Amino acid sequence: MIRVGLAGWIYPEWQGTMYPKPMSRGVDRLTYIARYFDVVEVNATFYAAPPASTAAGWLRKVTDFPDFKLTMKLWKRFTHERSEAWTAKDVADVRAALDPVYDAGRLGALLVQFPWSFRNDEGNRLWLEDVAAVFNRYPLVVEVRHESWNVPAFYEFLAETEIGFVNIDQPLFNKSIKPSARITAPTGYVRIHGRNYNDWFRKDADAVSRYDYLYSIDELNPWITRINEIAERASDTYVITNNHNLGKAGVNALELKALLMGASVAAPPTLYERYRADLLPYAHPVG
Repeated sequence: MIRVGLAGWIYPEWQGTMYPKPMSRGVDRLTYIARYFDVVEVNATFYAAPPASTAAGWLRKVTDFPDFKLTMKLWKRFTHERSEAWTAKDVADVRAALDPVYDAGRLGALLVQFPWSFRNDEGNRLWLEDVAAVFNRYPLVVEVRHESWNVPAFYEFLAETEIGFVNIDQPLFNKSIKPSARITAPTGYVRIHGRNYNDWFRKDADAVSRYDYLYSIDELNPWITRINEIAERASDTYVITNNHNLGKAGVNALELKALLMGASVAAPPTLYERYRADLLPYAHPVG
């Protein structure tokens, strides 16, 4: 099973690009996304641990799509704010949002995403081991962005603990981890971030600028090979596009989905009209 989808679904610039403007009355954006994509990676859980009622609301909005999955980013308290140890309350708050989705069979993976500054040293290895132990109830996948993690011992640790490795596409600088097709657990995971070299490490760049990139088909084709290689060995494979500015993640997700399926796929009409030249060979508008 290969599921292709988006990182997040609430972006101001998606009104009139991904979504019609105005939206049809009574139509929820998550429900709308579930019509066209197979999975959404929940970004909100990275910034704060939401209450269980919020997670229950997400589940209600995708009731009509039984194969649709949510993957959820671990709260940054456990990945980016490492100056102090987390508390038992921090763990409980995260689990409160995760458990309804996991118990409903909708949790594809819990994404543990570390920044480029997270290097492979003894302290960080221990931190990762502790995070993995605390959340081992869930299907975990780990994203690291620094090349220092590209060593056999790291992959052996992931395989021994059945933690998935996140294969990423990102701008490649001197110590950036490179594209791969690794699988260390039953869950395969790919994240496509874009290749905006000008803004990736620019200190004053916002998220809109950093992830402003539209892949060409020639750039996506090597990922089709990698994704199929991962899927041959994984029980479930998730492919997430994170180049979200102006709906470009949706364009590339639909192209990837069509290339993997070998057939035209349904596209949101507003997105199709804006990117007709890119989507014409791979998608068709369905309202």
